[in-house]
Amino acid sequence: MTDHEIIKKAGKLSEQYRKELLDNVIPFWIKYSRDNRCGGYFTCLDRMGNIYDTDKFIWLQGRQVWMFSAMYNRVEQRDEWLEMSLHGAAFLEMYGRDKAGNWYFSLDREGKPLVQPYNIFSDCFASMGFGQLFKATGEKRYADIAHATFRNILSRQDNPKGKYNKAFPDTRPLRNFSLPMILCNLALEIEELLDPTEIRKLGDDLIMDVMEVFYHPEKGVILENVSPDGSFADCFDGRLVNPGHGIEAMWFIMDVARKYNNGDIIKEAVRIVIETLEFSWDNEHGGIFYFKDVKGHPPQQLEWDQKLWWVHIETLISLLKGYLLTGDKRCAEWFFRVHGYVWDHFPDPQAGEWFGYLNRRGEVMLPLKGGKWKGCFHVPRGLLQCWKTLEEISATSKS
Repeated sequence: MTDHEIIKKAGKLSEQYRKELLDNVIPFWIKYSRDNRCGGYFTCLDRMGNIYDTDKFIWLQGRQVWMFSAMYNRVEQRDEWLEMSLHGAAFLEMYGRDKAGNWYFSLDREGKPLVQPYNIFSDCFASMGFGQLFKATGEKRYADIAHATFRNILSRQDNPKGKYNKAFPDTRPLRNFSLPMILCNLALEIEELLDPTEIRKLGDDLIMDVMEVFYHPEKGVILENVSPDGSFADCFDGRLVNPGHGIEAMWFIMDVARKYNNGDIIKEAVRIVIETLEFSWDNEHGGIFYFKDVKGHPPQQLEWDQKLWWVHIETLISLLKGYLLTGDKRCAEWFFRVHGYVWDHFPDPQAGEWFGYLNRRGEVMLPLKGGKWKGCFHVPRGLLQCWKTLEEISATSKS
């Protein structure tokens, strides 16, 4: 396929992603997720949008605040979107944190804590949500919450779970990939609240962490866990590869590297995306495996061969950004392959939004549209990112 053909297709596909976001996915969450009695959002929604559980998970609440603020800031200043974001933020402000400023993992419908603040990703998405809401409103208190939460994240990053860490100390200490991965994105999301010098240093440190410490050169993939000194740990956790995490992290890295005009890092990120896809693509049934063992041993995760929504849509983002920034045709070829799989399996044109969980053969395992782990985030964010990146690719024909 020539660049001209790719660019021509990009123009048509941008409209497909835009329409799906604005006409299908965002309306689903507006219609079904808002809790008008107690505040915040319901995320446990069945296929038709019916509520099957009223517990509220802080990281999903923060993600939805971010999503509607981002729609307001990046698409159109619709009052409906801003009000939706403010609605969730008010609930988080009132109930989301303990006295030390740590964000709980989950609350009941009324806002009473259910699960302690053991998971630092509640903090990450609270900071991200309030940072985006500050951009939308200019309200200083939202900036203060985002900034204070970010500082708390940095202070906890060496021991994120603190007293809630269930691992026995010092026997097999491991560093997990998830936090440096998300910090790459979070730092850019709230960069207006941070000193530019600090952002640059943090970006450089995170790039080195992701691309050198967690990178496994023999297989060309990112490991989920390494020893504290960065060495390989030959155990279940040390051999674990989460292809979706590694690929998603690469578009975060591309965004950071693009900001600082670091073309070499962008090319390296593209290479890792391609090698991860070659390592994790299911050649028999299509789609990307959820987990793999870097040495080819049986993973301990019984769900290793499932096909998940977020893995695939994050892959689409990375491939489009990779093609936009490098012109590497492998990105385009893989994009059209993954795009075909995604649109054949995940969207639900009858009931709205997307399915999240498929078995290896691509059949829907759970018809839910939201739950403890799936909320108003990966699908709409992915559609927004793909729409805008496809528009950029299409615009290159006019430059």
